[in-house]
Amino acid sequence: MTHPNILILMVDQLNGTLFPEGPAEWLHTPNLRQLADRSVRFANAYTASPLCAPGRASFMTGQLPSATGVYDNAAEFRSDLPTYAHHLRRAGYQTCLSGKMHFVGPDQLHGFEERLTTDIYPADFGWTPDYRKPGQRIDWWYHNMGSVTGAGVAETSNQIEYDDEVAFHATAKLYDLARGRDDRPWCLTVSFTHPHDPYVARRRYWDLYADCAHLMPRVPAMEYADHDPHSQRIFDANDWRGFDISEDDTGRARRAYFANISYLDHKVGEILDVLDRIGQEAIIVFVSDHGDMLGERGLWFKMSFYEGSARVPLMIAAPGLAPRTVAEPVSTIDVCPTLCDLAGVSMDEVMPWTTGESLVPYAEGAVRTTPVAMEYAAEASYAPMVSLRYGKWKYNACTLDPDQLFDLEADPDERTNLAGDPAHAGTLTALKSKAAARWDLERFDAEIRASQARRWVVYEALRQGGYYPWDYQPLQKASERYMRNHMDLNEVEERQRFPRGA
Repeated sequence: MTHPNILILMVDQLNGTLFPEGPAEWLHTPNLRQLADRSVRFANAYTASPLCAPGRASFMTGQLPSATGVYDNAAEFRSDLPTYAHHLRRAGYQTCLSGKMHFVGPDQLHGFEERLTTDIYPADFGWTPDYRKPGQRIDWWYHNMGSVTGAGVAETSNQIEYDDEVAFHATAKLYDLARGRDDRPWCLTVSFTHPHDPYVARRRYWDLYADCAHLMPRVPAMEYADHDPHSQRIFDANDWRGFDISEDDTGRARRAYFANISYLDHKVGEILDVLDRIGQEAIIVFVSDHGDMLGERGLWFKMSFYEGSARVPLMIAAPGLAPRTVAEPVSTIDVCPTLCDLAGVSMDEVMPWTTGESLVPYAEGAVRTTPVAMEYAAEASYAPMVSLRYGKWKYNACTLDPDQLFDLEADPDERTNLAGDPAHAGTLTALKSKAAARWDLERFDAEIRASQARRWVVYEALRQGGYYPWDYQPLQKASERYMRNHMDLNEVEERQRFPRGA
């Protein structure tokens, strides 16, 4: 296929340490395990930013938040930023999204020709953090530990209802694509909100983990005073003092999280089964926007550069790429240029500004010589934070905090900060130099503050008087669905049948 079809399966807040070479053996994920067996599995893939909207904007554009301006969950994703959907559509693809992408601003498509569902989160500026007010908690949308203490079983919830709808529309779209009324190649992105908290799961998946040996974190909860400054800010933002998290709470929350991975596995299985039954071939990408700390160190959710929050699963099944595990560190910003590479679509006109790089050479055995970069500039931060993963090293920096340096081969749980160890002074100096060449942290901070201040003015103004939100309204023409009186019934039944009758 000159321009192969592409199916992107995206999930939300899936901890990449649970996917060292595909799903861990103890996870009940038969469909994802089958996909892993035929995929290139990137064991050390990292988010561009450990939060939904900035991580997703970076994933789509191949650029870090400092370039996109999507610093947090209420920063506008500008219309002039090309995404993989733009690049593929420009080359003749039909592009479609079912599910979440957390676009903020009036553009709710960003290159997608069709969007099948609304988003699960608001599209306006109401979730804007404010660096002018360090320590402020915005109760109505900040995370709190109620997601942990309230963990358990439910047959439906806000998020379950959403993901059921996402999967339904995705499978319906695959049948529609198979009918062949449009001969263009297609790129379908199916984006779920699970296993994102709250940690609530259906009984059938909850019961799979009754005897799970992984309900307690490997690194137990620590005293507040023993945490690094940013982790303390996360605790404060999550209102930890208002909750008493017991081991039972932790076990139930992790059990529900694992159960929701199995729920997602079921949804992925439904989609891949339809793809197989309609005889459509496609490149398949499985990825998450960021991870979840899952109680490690007592931390939950994301917002951190620690492995549980920052590392994500990434698997690519494509013709010509032999299944294997790649240990080289890679980034979600590498997905956009990888898709274009695999599809034979040029990104030359934007490559001077795009920092992601194609993963095809690494899938074929090349050694990475460039560091993987991450940024964080949202709630629980008072100044931008940056990180480099380079070989076995991870270096974290913020103007407010002491440097962090971890040897991930010797210390995968990041228990020992080597930044103050004279034996590693040379490594620290080299990584500080690489970071300084990449980032002007004072300028970065000023740009974030200006963006936040502008958005607070705009949001407060637009909530006065008439309110016209940007939330996406899926388009459906009832008069063109199923059977209507301007249609020929015989033609409708034959056109909608797949495969066609004799």
